[in-house]
Amino acid sequence: MLLLKLLQSIIGTLNSEGTPRQIAAGFALGAALGLTPLVNAHNLVVFALACLLNVSFGAFLVGWTVFVPAGFALDPIFHAVGLALLQAPGLTGLWTALANTPGVPLTNFNNSVVLGSFVGWLVLWLPIYVVSRVLVVKYRVHVFERLKKTRIFQAVAASKLYSYYRMLFVG
Repeated sequence: MLLLKLLQSIIGTLNSEGTPRQIAAGFALGAALGLTPLVNAHNLVVFALACLLNVSFGAFLVGWTVFVPAGFALDPIFHAVGLALLQAPGLTGLWTALANTPGVPLTNFNNSVVLGSFVGWLVLWLPIYVVSRVLVVKYRVHVFERLKKTRIFQAVAASKLYSYYRMLFVG
């Protein structure tokens, strides 16, 4: 059932009125919540950005859902990266200053997995954005145009049920 909902959300997002840039930016922002441990202050900032910026919120939720398993799978790598950063002699002053700055400890950047996953997301943000933007454009040009020509799609699109679906869920 959850997989069906995810598929429905992906299709709804891909066929929405959003531009490929908005969808890709939402997806890449959602990757932050999927890759990093959830209960941290930086994720509140990412969620606020997804709400405030002109990005696809549906793609944000899909990105979050898609990247949760990847986040768990990459935790050993994130731990190694975070540990290396936390133990780097040249960064000791930075970590001390950040630990003494009000509010910053809420980010939990003193945790190796949190720091490593956040840095990993920062490194992966642009590639995730570019790849997802290209895939959205290719989907809309090639796949969606073919689907629109099928009899099944035309029958569904002509039905009142589809009109209600577009009114309620697509906007």
